[in-house]
Amino acid sequence: MRALHHPTGRYGSSLSLSLIGALLAASSLTLNTGCKPTRPIFLPPPPSAVDYDRPLPPGQLALRKITDPNEIPDFSGAMGDVESLKEAIRRSLNYMSKPSSKLFYPYGEITHAQSVASLKAFLALLESGVTGGEELNRRIRQDFDVWISVGCDDKGTVLFTGYYCPIFEASKTRTERFKYPLYSRPKDLVSDPKTGEVLGRKTAGGNVPYPSRREIEESGMLRGTELVWLGDRFEAYVVTVQGSAKLRMPDGSIFEIGYAGNNGQEYKSVGRALLRDKKLDKGSLSLQGLIDYFKSHPEDMDYYLWQNPRYVFFMARTGGPYGSLNEPVTPWRTIATDKGVFPRANVSFLVAEGFPLPGRGLELGGYRAFACDQDTGGAIRAAGRCDVFMGVGESAGQLAGRVYSEGKLYYLFTKTAPPPVLEAAPPGRPKPAS
Repeated sequence: MRALHHPTGRYGSSLSLSLIGALLAASSLTLNTGCKPTRPIFLPPPPSAVDYDRPLPPGQLALRKITDPNEIPDFSGAMGDVESLKEAIRRSLNYMSKPSSKLFYPYGEITHAQSVASLKAFLALLESGVTGGEELNRRIRQDFDVWISVGCDDKGTVLFTGYYCPIFEASKTRTERFKYPLYSRPKDLVSDPKTGEVLGRKTAGGNVPYPSRREIEESGMLRGTELVWLGDRFEAYVVTVQGSAKLRMPDGSIFEIGYAGNNGQEYKSVGRALLRDKKLDKGSLSLQGLIDYFKSHPEDMDYYLWQNPRYVFFMARTGGPYGSLNEPVTPWRTIATDKGVFPRANVSFLVAEGFPLPGRGLELGGYRAFACDQDTGGAIRAAGRCDVFMGVGESAGQLAGRVYSEGKLYYLFTKTAPPPVLEAAPPGRPKPAS
């Protein structure tokens, strides 16, 4: 949805929900619209002219272990809805149980086994009834090392923004109103069976690069494989960026679709192109702003939408929306970060001011909460950015538009790393030495 770019990077089986944010990749602002969009509410940027997207030096990771106990935050009053946090952790553990998750570890000194152990230990802590107060503080300090994002300035400054899943109107049959298709996965699309990496289009002469968005749309090559039809071309484009969606059918029912593959082309931001050409300014760079622009300038759609050659394919899939780990995302408990510098799936802790508060409408205040890093953001780059998933529909979109807050981002890992797990050797080969 919003921190949307990307699917699980090179190897992901699912696009990030947060990818809608990639539409806004040149801006720090997030999406703010539901199925019946309203004008988004945005906060002004903080007074400091900070480059939150400042890249880290090559090879540097986003997290640094805290060694001074005085720098560890207060966790005592930060729990909120415990059941939603437990559910998010279980989803992270489900992801970590998949062999493909091992491709992204070790993360610095953190092994895959330690990451799993950390998730299990924190879940066990919650299930034991330790959910707040000084006992929570004591147990975290006793059992976990606390790591902090170096942020955009090597001092821990992180900009938090929000994202959500909009609901669009659609139909399973083409009509005069619904004529913009989303396609099922093509039979000639070839991916690596282990990693999910797109290998191209299968031909008699071998695999070749899969056609671009423009080539797919101009040629009609996928005619007959339409899964669903939308009534607005740009909304259909948004879904192909987002990678999953909830769609309202003419009878009022909700049809859920999920990511089934992509054409292997590199994602490029429409929002960035519009800013570059001075068609929009940053103040108008919201999902609603983009929708309004293309409603007023439909003649520009070919030019701008075709600048993004990436194309996503879909299948019917309930239980979403899904993040880039191919697991459902949890409102308030899922964050999206740059997976090039942050580890996947782990328990994190957010501290921010001027943040919407759960159950209190659009009221802003000090926010302290645990979440799991389960999504990827196209506009969310480097160590100074983090996107928080706010939910589904118009009300979640209004909340997402209120999130524009500086703060700190922490991660928890067990102090004791489990011993490495020795993989069983294939027949005829010795096990690796310990």
